[in-house]
Amino acid sequence: MTRHVDLTSANTLALPCRAERFSAPGTLSALRSTLAKARCQGWPITLLGGGSNVLLPEQLPGLTVRPALSQWWLSQQQGHVLAHVGAGVNWHALVMATARRGLWGIENLALIPGNCGAAPVQNIGAYGVELADTLQSVQVMELASGQLAWLSAQECQFGYRDSVFKGAMADKVVITQLVLRLSRKPAPQLGYGDLAARLSSVPTPLEVAEAVCTIRREKLPDPKVLANAGSFFKNPLISDEQAAHLLCQYPDMPHFRQMKGQTKLAAGWLIDQCGLKGMRDGAFGVHQHQALVLVHFGGGDRHGLMKIASYIAAQVEARFGVRLSPEPRLINS
Repeated sequence: MTRHVDLTSANTLALPCRAERFSAPGTLSALRSTLAKARCQGWPITLLGGGSNVLLPEQLPGLTVRPALSQWWLSQQQGHVLAHVGAGVNWHALVMATARRGLWGIENLALIPGNCGAAPVQNIGAYGVELADTLQSVQVMELASGQLAWLSAQECQFGYRDSVFKGAMADKVVITQLVLRLSRKPAPQLGYGDLAARLSSVPTPLEVAEAVCTIRREKLPDPKVLANAGSFFKNPLISDEQAAHLLCQYPDMPHFRQMKGQTKLAAGWLIDQCGLKGMRDGAFGVHQHQALVLVHFGGGDRHGLMKIASYIAAQVEARFGVRLSPEPRLINS
């Protein structure tokens, strides 16, 4: 355990942040001991993964825990291959490793930053695939007791960029392991964007993953070069009736019919239509090539970021009557 740790480089938005105490336990027993000490001392606990989808404050009191459970292995089950993955494993590294082994299931989720333990929290997704499509179960440790438990995919209550870990179990458990259900049977999901146009008629999982990487690098800035958290706003879900009304005014508006009478809109398109692509307000701005990405040029803090985010959301709501919500989690708000 280390005191007064600078976490500016531990979040991809490079927001200035200092943790009062920081620990990165590499085993379940070490994690259990760390949590027990925090309970004994009455320290508030903040859980941090790869820092790719969080908005950190300038000060984090108590204890910040970043699980470093970095082991993963494969097993067989009824025609499927199960990937058992520690929470500290880098997500993109896992995707590429399984794709190289000819395993289908998560290849469309290549180049999503962060660690595997954070993946279920947001139900990460890209190019027509979500984590919920392949996740079989999640192991968690209760913060209050240190006890381990397994949750099925159904118990995770996955939704669009949502899960039980943002609801009833928020701040109550730490995710320690995922079990993903993969397959050697070809099952490419190529219906999103121009992915199919970049591939042969019979692609391998690795070819799909590499194509996804190419597309993402063309559209999204590298957080190591220009600080960002990827897509800053969720694609909003609205009623089919409201979508029909908007389509009368904007017939070229991208829209995707969902279940239960809802339609998903493209937040980036809405922002772009408001003429906000490339705008800058102090240390933050909208990326010049991708309106869905807010970037940090340096010298800013969370207050400045939320200021520009609120302005963008207000402009979109004023024009389209659609409210945008941030995708990254606001830590210790």
